[in-house]
Amino acid sequence: MQAEQLIAAARQLCDEMESLTFSAPVAYTYNPLTYAWAGHEQYIRRFGEGAKDVLYLGMNPGPFGMAQTGVPFGEIAAVTLWMGITAPIGQPPATHPKRPVQGFSCPRSEVSGRRLWGLFESLYGPAEKFFARSYVANYCPLIWMSERGSNITPTQLPAEQVAQIDAACQRHLVRLIEVLQPRCLVGVGGYALKQLQLAAAALPDREFTLGTILHPSPASPTANKCWPARPLQQLQDIFARAGLSLP
Repeated sequence: MQAEQLIAAARQLCDEMESLTFSAPVAYTYNPLTYAWAGHEQYIRRFGEGAKDVLYLGMNPGPFGMAQTGVPFGEIAAVTLWMGITAPIGQPPATHPKRPVQGFSCPRSEVSGRRLWGLFESLYGPAEKFFARSYVANYCPLIWMSERGSNITPTQLPAEQVAQIDAACQRHLVRLIEVLQPRCLVGVGGYALKQLQLAAAALPDREFTLGTILHPSPASPTANKCWPARPLQQLQDIFARAGLSLP
């Protein structure tokens, strides 16, 4: 089964991430593929079957999304009410007091996830219709925090640590593409698009339509002003180039 292949790939990525160590500025590292595996596995089993037209790729988990649920961009209301997923969630080995893992009881909303899944729900209706030909993944499963609890992105890590992360995450991304067989690769933000371009170059016998949509982060003034009109226009352009159509 295709989902079993995705699960095996995710377990391998998890093992490789667990073997890494991080120094300053990182003080805390959460790996949802360990303590939130039940949510991630349920996501794969429910929506990972069948060839996909489109693979959407994010960067890494948000503190109130995948860090809580194990689901990419896993805003709790979207995961529970739209996707129909709930699961028991454990704890990282060490947690920052400002960033507790409360699982599906977390009272905070992940704005990026609320925006992204809300856009797809507005276009497709039921989650099953969206996932019939689409899939969403994160490039890296880890979330890092400083001593003060502030989020650290992969681009803020030392170069030697980034190289280790990229080696494992690129292998996993290529495997995702091999299993899902998408013809359209969409980065949610410029960082994700760069990773998709590298993965596509590693598969020279395949042809892809690549593109990017605005990242829905509330830290982006453009996203706060232009969501969802800008990403909707970007999707229309990408789908037109790929010979696909939005519903």
